[in-house]
Amino acid sequence: MEETKITMLKIGGLRRMVLPFTPLIISFQDVNYYVDTPAEMREHGYMEKKLQLLHNITGAFQPGVLSALMGVTGAGKTTLLDVLSGRKTGGVIEGDIRIGGYPKIQQTFARISGYCEQTDVHSPQITVGESVAYSAWLRLPPEVDAKARNEFVNEVLETIELDEIRDSLVGIPGVNGLSTEQRKRLTIAVELVSNPSIIFMDEPTSGLDARAAAIVMRAVKNVADTGRTVVCTIHQPSIDIFEAFDELMLMKRGGELIYAGPVGHHSCEVIQYFQAIPGVPSIKDKYNPSTWMLEVTSTSMELQLGVDFAQIYRESSMCKDKDMLVKRLSIPVPGTSDLHFSTQFPQKFREQFKACLWKQCLSYWRTPSYNLVRMVFITVACIFFGVLFWQKGNINHINDQQGLITILGCMYGTTLFSGINNCQSVMPFVSVERSVVYRERFAGMYSPWAYSFAQVAMEIPYVLVQVVIFMLIAYPMIGYEWTAAKFFWFMYTMLCTLFYFLYLGMMIVSLTPNIQIASILASMFYTLQNLMSGFIVPAPQIPKWWIWLYYISPMSWTLNVFFTTQFGDHDDRMIDVFGETKSVAAFMRDYFGFRRDLLPLAAVALAAFPVLFAALFGYNISKLNFQRR
Repeated sequence: MEETKITMLKIGGLRRMVLPFTPLIISFQDVNYYVDTPAEMREHGYMEKKLQLLHNITGAFQPGVLSALMGVTGAGKTTLLDVLSGRKTGGVIEGDIRIGGYPKIQQTFARISGYCEQTDVHSPQITVGESVAYSAWLRLPPEVDAKARNEFVNEVLETIELDEIRDSLVGIPGVNGLSTEQRKRLTIAVELVSNPSIIFMDEPTSGLDARAAAIVMRAVKNVADTGRTVVCTIHQPSIDIFEAFDELMLMKRGGELIYAGPVGHHSCEVIQYFQAIPGVPSIKDKYNPSTWMLEVTSTSMELQLGVDFAQIYRESSMCKDKDMLVKRLSIPVPGTSDLHFSTQFPQKFREQFKACLWKQCLSYWRTPSYNLVRMVFITVACIFFGVLFWQKGNINHINDQQGLITILGCMYGTTLFSGINNCQSVMPFVSVERSVVYRERFAGMYSPWAYSFAQVAMEIPYVLVQVVIFMLIAYPMIGYEWTAAKFFWFMYTMLCTLFYFLYLGMMIVSLTPNIQIASILASMFYTLQNLMSGFIVPAPQIPKWWIWLYYISPMSWTLNVFFTTQFGDHDDRMIDVFGETKSVAAFMRDYFGFRRDLLPLAAVALAAFPVLFAALFGYNISKLNFQRR
C-alpha cells in the first residue's frame, strides 16, 4: 500500500503534522428552508401550511477563515448550519449549495466534512485516545498506513490539547468522566482526525465558563490555522472569543440575514457598519461588541427606529459585493474536479466490522454494571433454582403428573427468569450507544450493518459464559441426566433461548424512539410468552383461533426441546396421571402436546429466532432514525 505523504505546518508557534487535504470553499445562494406549520401556530391564527425558517440566505465560507454564525435565539443559525451540512432529517430545502464550485452531493460531502454537535455524544466507556483513534481508523482512507494514522492521532490530540488526558474514560455527562469543556474538545478532535476540509461547529462554547471557552476557542483557532474551512454558530460570546473570528454572518429572528462580512480589528468593521445606520446608538467604551450588536439589531430596536435591518443589508454595498463573490466562487476553478469516491465508506466492510468490534469489546469489558451483574445474577439464580428444585429432574423421582408438571415449571421458570433479565439489562446499554450511532452514521463512518453485526457478535462470549455457569451449577443440582446427548441438547436450547431474549431486547430498542416505550413493548412480549409457552395453558387446550400464537412463541419451542430431550425417550417409565397409568412420553404428548418427532424442526426454530431478531436489529438500525433535526 502506498504511504500517504505527511506535511508539516507551523501552528500556534509549533510545527504540526498535517495529512494532505483539499482546501474547499462552501458557497450558497438563496437558501430557503420550510417546515410544516406546528399545530400551536395554527391555533393562534397562522394558516400557512409551511413555515419558512430561512429566507434567501446567500454567503460563502473559505479555507483558513474562522467564520461565525450569530443571532438571537430563533434566528435560525443552527438551522442554517444543519442545512449546509446536510444534517436536516425533515423539511424542504431550496437554493444552490456548492462545494468548490460544484453542486453539493451529501454522500461525498460527508467524507470531506466534520460536524461538531452542541451535545457532545461519545461512548462513555472509551478513553479519549481510543475515541480519536477509532474515528481515525474508520474515517481516514486506506492509503493512510497505521503508522501515519497513529502519528496523526497524536498530533490532533496535541493540537486540541487533549494529550494529557488521553487515557481518561469519557464517562457519562454530569456523572463521571470528562468535564464539559473537555468533552467539547474531544468532539472537535474526533471530527478533526477525519482530516476534513470543512468543519461545522454548533455552539462550541455553550455551557462553558470563560476559561473553558477560551481553551476551546484556542483549539478551534488552531484548526482554522491548518487551512481548513471552519464555521461556528455562537451565542453572545465574550469580547476575546468574538474577536477571534475573521468573518461574521448575523441573522435576525425569522431567518433573515442582516450582516455578512469581516469582523475587523477590535470589531471595527461590524461597529462601523451598524453605526452608519441612522438612529443606531453608538457603542460605549469597553462594551462587548457582540452584545451591543445583538441589542441594536433586536426586534424592539427595529420597531423603535422604524427600520428593517434585513432590507438595509439587501440594499447595501456589502450585500452586492457578497453576491458577486458568491457567484464567482460558485464557478469551479479550471483544473479542479468534482468530489468523487469509488466507495461509499472510507474503509471496507471487514475493516469497519473490526473497528466496531474493537470498540464494543472495550465498552463491554469496562461495563461491569452490565456484564458482571448479569453473571452474578445467573449464578445466584442457578443456586436458587438448584436448591428449590433439588433432584426434581431425576426421572426416578417422578411418580405422577405433579412431578412432571413441577419439573416443567422449573424449566419454564429458569429460562424465562434468565431470559427476561438478559432482555431487560441489554436495553439501556444499547439505548445509550444509539445516540452515538446516529452521530457516526451521519459522518459516514461505517455501514449500519457493520455496527449491528459487531454488537450482535460481542454478546456471544458473554452468553456462552452464562450458559456454562448454568450447566455447571443448576444442571447437576436439579438432577438432569448426565448423558452426552441430553447435556448438549439442554445446553444448545439454553444458549438459543438466552440469545433470542437478548437480541429481542436489542431489536425492540432499535424499533422504538426511547427506552420507556421499549420497556413497555418488551413487557407485552413477556406476557405473550407467559400465556402461549404451553405451560400455563397446554397446547391442546389453547383455542384453535389462538394456536398460531403458540407456534410463533419462542418459549413454546424451548419447552418442547427441553422436555422431549430430557423425558421424551422414557416410554418404559410408567407414572400415575389423573387416576390412570401412562408412560412419561405419552403424558407429555397427550397433555402438553410436546412431540419428540418435532425435535429437528424445534431445533431449527430455536436457531432461527435469534437470527431473525438479530437481523431485524440490523435492519432497524440501517433504516430507522428517531433523531429529528
